[in-house]
Amino acid sequence: MERTFGPVWEAAGMKLTCQNAGEGGGCGDDFANQVFCIQQNVSPDIDIAHYTWTYFEAGGPASAKALVMRESLARWAQMLPHQPPVHVYNTGKMNQYQGDEHQLAEHMSEFGYNAFYMTSGLYNGGFDYDAAKEDGVDHLGWGHVGDGYHNVTRYGENESSPERKESLGTVMRNWHPGPLAFQFVSDTFSYIYSQAMIRALDLIESDLKNGIDPAEKWAASKRKIQIKSSLPPPKFCDPLYCVVDEAPGCINFEKPTYGWWGARVEDPDDSLNPHKGEVQNWEVWHVDEPIWRGVSKQDQIFFEDRDDKEICRHLDACGGISATSKESGSVVFRLPKQEVGLVVICGCCGKEVGTEMILNNTNIEISYNGEVLDRNAWDIWPNGKCVRLMKQFDANVAKATTGHNYLKIEALENLSSPVRISHVITL
Repeated sequence: MERTFGPVWEAAGMKLTCQNAGEGGGCGDDFANQVFCIQQNVSPDIDIAHYTWTYFEAGGPASAKALVMRESLARWAQMLPHQPPVHVYNTGKMNQYQGDEHQLAEHMSEFGYNAFYMTSGLYNGGFDYDAAKEDGVDHLGWGHVGDGYHNVTRYGENESSPERKESLGTVMRNWHPGPLAFQFVSDTFSYIYSQAMIRALDLIESDLKNGIDPAEKWAASKRKIQIKSSLPPPKFCDPLYCVVDEAPGCINFEKPTYGWWGARVEDPDDSLNPHKGEVQNWEVWHVDEPIWRGVSKQDQIFFEDRDDKEICRHLDACGGISATSKESGSVVFRLPKQEVGLVVICGCCGKEVGTEMILNNTNIEISYNGEVLDRNAWDIWPNGKCVRLMKQFDANVAKATTGHNYLKIEALENLSSPVRISHVITL
């Protein structure tokens, strides 16, 4: 989109920035925990949010949770300063959710929610993919070059290397789209947003003709504040967590992130740290991935001897804050303002690490505002790598003594396997 749509903004003296906070599934994450991190993974100041976790939604419990989390995200986004609409990308056809997706789109359309289906869009162009497949050519099969309309991306037309040119004409790498399909997706979003810009310019032109100062009328300061009562009752999501006045807070130690963290690791010597004087030696770590991870052989050959080969490196990397033994002591998190009382921590790395690393691990002890939490009240949530330590505030929750709530995780005597915390989620 920066390549296609960016010059429009540059002509007006502005810059379009696309912050790709995509992280592969190798860390164990999926949409269920990452939607809570919209403020850190991207930013609280975004203008549009793209949700592309859809291929993680297929089958079983994940499918049942998909619209719950999408609606939650759409509602939380409206609590951010710019009230960004959430636009969902689907690789498949429009019948994927058999009406539920349509219900959610209708329900949240006033706030800009919408969903795009790539395969349906390609079919709508008029090419008969079914007939081609009957003749033995599956344009949407893995590795196929050419989508029935074009055989290479625009920026690949002048490539001199046949291998590079072929790579840039790939429609589907595997279950992920290839360059040609991504160009189609980017063009579609750019076209829709261009239409919105033209409508906005028409409004501005009308104001000017009527002697109205558009800078005054459309000033950001005039934007109406949204609170939970501004939105319609939820259709799919849990009101306890999605009918709120503030988006969740999150600290995510994985990469990349661009925005504002919620919880933060407290300075062991900070005067407000209720555990000042205790050993606090947990260490932040990240997996050091090779430059060619996830890069096709054709692209490796093309870039391996070039000075700019670093552009091939995927930005995502698993990470966490880690304890390896009792000598690591504790890590203390200063938590942001909490509206509900939800506290979730996630382990790394793997889709099911929450049970062994956290839930059933008697070699760690977790306390909230100095009071040890009862692990019998914990549960695996919202996915297998995460544990919900507190569902909500109740009369038994310890109160803050220093103006902030604090979460402490302590490594105990017999800890022998590393404990790695990738996320702390609060609401």
